[in-house]
Amino acid sequence: MTESAAEVVRGACPHDCPDTCALLTTVENGRAIKVQGNPAHPMTDGVLCAKVSRYTERTYHPERILTPLRRTGPKGSGQFEPVGWDEALDDIARRLQVIATREPQAILPYSYAGTMGLVQGESISARFFHRLGASLLDRTICASAGAEALTQTLGNKVGMKVQFFAESKLIVIWGSNSIGSNLHFWRIAQEAKRNGARLVCIDPRKSETADKCHEHIALLPGTDAALALALMHELIVHGWLDQDYIDRYTLGWDGLRARALQWPPERAAEVCGVPVEQIRRLARDWGTTQPAAIRLNYGMQRVRGGGNAVRAIACLPALTGAWRHPAGGLLMSSSGHFPVRRAALQRPDLLGQRRPRTLNMSTIGDVLTHPGDAEFGPPVQALIVYNSNPVAVAPHSARVVQGFGREDLFTVVLEHFQTDTADWADYILPATTQLEHWDIHTTYGHTDVLLNRPAIAPVGQARTNTDIFRALAARMGFDEPCFSDTDEQLCRMAIGDAQDFEVLLEHGFASLPLPDAPFAEGNFPTPSGRCEFFSQRLADMGLDGLPDHLPNHEVPGSDPRYPLAMISPPARNFLNSTFVNVQSLRDIETEPVLEMHPEDAAQRGILDGAVVRVFNDRGTYHCKARLNQRARPGVVNGLGIWWRKLGLNGTNVNELTSQHLTDLGRAPVFYDCLVEVALDTAFAAQGTNPQAQETHHA
Repeated sequence: MTESAAEVVRGACPHDCPDTCALLTTVENGRAIKVQGNPAHPMTDGVLCAKVSRYTERTYHPERILTPLRRTGPKGSGQFEPVGWDEALDDIARRLQVIATREPQAILPYSYAGTMGLVQGESISARFFHRLGASLLDRTICASAGAEALTQTLGNKVGMKVQFFAESKLIVIWGSNSIGSNLHFWRIAQEAKRNGARLVCIDPRKSETADKCHEHIALLPGTDAALALALMHELIVHGWLDQDYIDRYTLGWDGLRARALQWPPERAAEVCGVPVEQIRRLARDWGTTQPAAIRLNYGMQRVRGGGNAVRAIACLPALTGAWRHPAGGLLMSSSGHFPVRRAALQRPDLLGQRRPRTLNMSTIGDVLTHPGDAEFGPPVQALIVYNSNPVAVAPHSARVVQGFGREDLFTVVLEHFQTDTADWADYILPATTQLEHWDIHTTYGHTDVLLNRPAIAPVGQARTNTDIFRALAARMGFDEPCFSDTDEQLCRMAIGDAQDFEVLLEHGFASLPLPDAPFAEGNFPTPSGRCEFFSQRLADMGLDGLPDHLPNHEVPGSDPRYPLAMISPPARNFLNSTFVNVQSLRDIETEPVLEMHPEDAAQRGILDGAVVRVFNDRGTYHCKARLNQRARPGVVNGLGIWWRKLGLNGTNVNELTSQHLTDLGRAPVFYDCLVEVALDTAFAAQGTNPQAQETHHA
């Protein structure tokens, strides 16, 4: 094969990461041989993370599902037989039709961010479920607390432009292990650091990012709002305020001022478990440094008071007028800047006059085990899962498994691999990977639109999500013209006239036309046009219109049986439960671990590398203890959402998390969780769960 015969196809990374990298896929003889970053894309500069640089390993993985499969054994056994597409789709449509004729709300879609693409995400699938009249899904499992908080404070999921962090003099990295989860921001932060910027990391865990910052503030999980209010206290008492910006461009200052004055640093230090001097120093730095910026991420909103915490932090830039500068302000998500035509893509008008119930994906365990009543409505009888792995990623796994195990629940899973969720399916339908389909991507970490072209034909019998739902729609007799839209047409429809599609076809990406300092003179997309310290909309819902510290559902020290707080941050080489089955990445992570502080371990007679039992009232999780200073005393870190079947006892860290919800946005509280840890010598002697291994290789 000569070099000239190779073709390079422009694309975009589909994964739930703020970076949304531009990709170049090299194809020879119809086979993708290399995936690399596109150096022509300024935001990502040709650099990929370790995960996506191995994307061909996922596409051509020996365990990839390449034909439809029908369950042959008991629910959850993972036993399937190949079946033809027509036979599978005919049976699925028939069974859905029977349920829909009786009660369409008994059918539930379940999807999230397996792809962030607007087309393979929610386009034809949303049209299908709207036309059907199925229950709506509240997609809350990752970011909705923070999203609601930003909307109530800044007006939408908006912020500063990421490239200007390079010019900041102070960067506060709050709740983000940027080296692992926001690589290209980290590259920009490093540039700022070389230019003299001070970097401060706020995180319960001493992450790889914290190692590289000038200072690490290791606060207790769920105490971020207390820290933010104490910073405000210091800004007020020392006069480190931009009163002109506050007067002209904010709403509710008097109320916020009164609340902040209730939070002297000493009070916050006690709540947060950090030295008072750290709070005072950060307040002084924030109040006296311009331009100063905050990179906020989603880990810190996964607690009861997560929404309030984001609201409090989002107020800080307005107090000092940081927004006046391109290199000042805050970035949590930029996705609200994109003019996505969601109604055109998803067609909620297909519901007509019907108003189906909305069920929360974060409480899927309770949803699937609910017998049905007048308030809840009918029990869920059919579940269609795509772009998600809820048995692994949803909280309170035991309850989720109980729900999926119902014999009367008809479950269809669109997947690449036999995941924990796929094991419980009645049908598994082989889906395409990013290299095999059209899609269009917005981002939440920068402000470029990206187009993904298919680089190769679908491998085996894999089909796109859109094709699968078109085929089901046809079999259900849905003859509306919108079910005939092609994937390229959907890509063009997604952004409409906001971007020249021909530019996307030619270059693979295009930047939104935004001002360098979008909120230098207010102009926030709030009802008032101001940064709303006080939200009338929240007050009208009977909630506190001002941000406040709300203690966790499970406050450390509140239950002597479970003295340790647990957070479950992502493993560096996985993305939620994606990539767990890529052997080269799993080899780097080695095995499920629990990071413990040596003091906590010593009290329990636990040595480094020992098998431990992590437990609470919800369940038990076995893994290896890793003793280090990354865990602060009183907090343990359960790293990564491993597939359950790869765990020592067929569980993962979500065996321990709860179905409680956040204060805003109805989101899960993964990092609001109390546990105890004990040495488990008996289990260690038995070795790994043979059943789990058999299931994996079935």
